[in-house]
Amino acid sequence: MKKNVLIIGAGGVAQVVAHKCAQHNDVLGNIHIASRTADKCQAIVDSVKEKGSLKVAGELQAHALNALDIEATKALIDKTQSQLVINVGSAFINMSVLQACIETGAAYLDTAIHEEPDKICETPPWYANYEWKRKELCAEKGITAVLGVGFDPGVVNAYAAVAVNEYFDSVEEIDIIDINAGSHGKYFATNFDPEINFREFTGQVWSWQNSQWTSNKMFEVKRTDDLPVVGSQTSYMTGHDEVHSLSQNLGVPNVRFWMGFGEHYINVFTVLKNLGLLSEQPVTTAEGLEVIPLKVVKAVLPDPSSLAPDYAGKTCIGDVVKGKKDGKDKEVFIYNVADHAEAYAEVGSQGISYTAGVPPVAAAILIAQGAWDAGKMVNVEELDPKPFINLLNEMGLPTRIKDEQGDRALSF
Repeated sequence: MKKNVLIIGAGGVAQVVAHKCAQHNDVLGNIHIASRTADKCQAIVDSVKEKGSLKVAGELQAHALNALDIEATKALIDKTQSQLVINVGSAFINMSVLQACIETGAAYLDTAIHEEPDKICETPPWYANYEWKRKELCAEKGITAVLGVGFDPGVVNAYAAVAVNEYFDSVEEIDIIDINAGSHGKYFATNFDPEINFREFTGQVWSWQNSQWTSNKMFEVKRTDDLPVVGSQTSYMTGHDEVHSLSQNLGVPNVRFWMGFGEHYINVFTVLKNLGLLSEQPVTTAEGLEVIPLKVVKAVLPDPSSLAPDYAGKTCIGDVVKGKKDGKDKEVFIYNVADHAEAYAEVGSQGISYTAGVPPVAAAILIAQGAWDAGKMVNVEELDPKPFINLLNEMGLPTRIKDEQGDRALSF
């Protein structure tokens, strides 16, 4: 049984992860939080203590760490005796943290695909460019590495696996829809790291259609759905992590990702992009200073974690799956609805951070208990989704299913 957790990152998602680990520290053991800025980690420690989140007495400590430094990360894993590493830092550190886990024997979990700072929307499937190159090494050393175990990617991968395994004889389409119907009250802000947020939308939109990679431009293709709780919502086909594993692992000919955007977001984004302010490539100012426009935009926008106190409304994220059952056409929608205000009341973060932060803790619990301790590198859809969904139901992210039998809670 694996025990003791090292959380890498100190943003809004890390805060959720810390609170949820604390709520389950009878299983997970001691908790350590590390990032470049120790003060941010300490603020999370203080938040956990203020809310009394620790289920039982145990260690809860903050550390300074440059997670790109593999040797330093290995040393901290060894010092804290952490057997579970939850990486919710920048996507730029994935491969460094993964390598540190491989060399120390710790289980590795993350919530997003690795990226290189100077590259955007590389050749798909994205996982094959980085993480999957370590598959053989993980298997050889018996290292459990669960990739993309946030909500999307993560929970939606489990939803896809449940649909394929339990509700259909054959599946033709998986459409993942991510709607944030909440409001933060700011003129313009992103719900997670602005740099990562914008990088998702400035390159090609890759989707898996007719069993091949298809490229579109951002905001080129849209759909409107009447969704539970949040009502009629328009979303746009977007490139996203889970498409790159689901397309390779489930044998479904069409896998697409759709994200909701308001007109105001689209207008501001378009202006920033057309001005070159979303570029990841450095430019030199008249004063001779070299700057990266995207990092400048990130610096002037609100910190996503600062949005939490005033955030109101709900999210709706799920999978629309179409195929055949007993020779007949069938469609199901497997989804979750989360509330921003409820998330803030419980853990001090907004709903987007909550949906991303709860799942890796559920996965860590399943690894600690052995159910998901795979001893190799996997994406979520390659694991048994049932205990994961059941645990999420208990931890604040209840799953529902809507089909010809109605709209109801889903558990196993």
